Amino acid sequence: MRRVTVAVERWPITGGFTISRGSRTEAVVVVATIEEGPLKGRGECVPYARYGETVEGVAAAIEAMTPAISGGATRLDLLTQMPGGAARNALDAALWDLEAKQSGKRAWDLAGLPSPTPVTTAFTLSLGTPESMASAATQASDRPLLKVKLGGDGDAERIAAVRRGAPEATLIADANEAWTLENFAINLSACEKAGVALIEQPLPAGQDKLLGNIQSAIAFCADESFHDRSDLSAMRGLYQAVNIKLDKTGGLTEALAVAQETKEAGLDIMVGCMLGTSLAMAPAFLLTPMARFIDLDGPLLLTRDRAPGISFNGSLMQPFSAETWG
Repeated sequence: MRRVTVAVERWPITGGFTISRGSRTEAVVVVATIEEGPLKGRGECVPYARYGETVEGVAAAIEAMTPAISGGATRLDLLTQMPGGAARNALDAALWDLEAKQSGKRAWDLAGLPSPTPVTTAFTLSLGTPESMASAATQASDRPLLKVKLGGDGDAERIAAVRRGAPEATLIADANEAWTLENFAINLSACEKAGVALIEQPLPAGQDKLLGNIQSAIAFCADESFHDRSDLSAMRGLYQAVNIKLDKTGGLTEALAVAQETKEAGLDIMVGCMLGTSLAMAPAFLLTPMARFIDLDGPLLLTRDRAPGISFNGSLMQPFSAETWG
């Protein structure tokens, strides 16, 4: 008989974290644990208010699945018994972890994927004044890939300041839906001048069709507009990449299918994350061989990480042990 437990944890963020929708000083995560005999599997998720989620609601959704999980529900069963989102992600990850421990195999072997190798993750710079962002960029200028949080008006000055602070880094601009028709042209021009490689979700979800008329050498990446396979067809002709996050797809099981269909559609992949610990990053690590951009820096932004966690050599993420996950 399987037993399901749920825990809410709070992890302080170093210096705080700000995007266009607001600021926070801690990452609040929900951890699902599934025990069977002496073995236990764990999965971490991050409820996101942008998608109508609350910590209490996600914890309750996980607890509501206890009878099904105790009765032997599988990861594939979850795809039909739960909606996508954070709660399903936590249970999906916990089942992957439990299966790996029960079989004595690593999760990537169970998924038929190659063993992971070290990969370079983006490092995120919070939204702020041009001066503060220039200072943050200077401090992170030895990192090869920086993700720059933008906020709409004033972004031309912000991206120029970041480029001055980190002249050699590859830049990803992430507006989190903050651009408007009024500031789009000037912000895009500034990104082009700064040599930005990718712009993530410039416009609010629902206004994506406007991107079909934009000509730019910079690729656009869908985030808030893209959750799972059902959204893929709507991205064609508007975006050149999509951001796959397990808290959006509802777990690694769906994310693997999303990644396969995304590649078949000719779109690039960014593997992204919410702000969480290494327990949340580990399942997403399995998607990195399919990704052009990797943004799994959650643990780097925390005051402390889970132990044992993923090891980082600067921005270089190392493959993790079975003690961490999977």
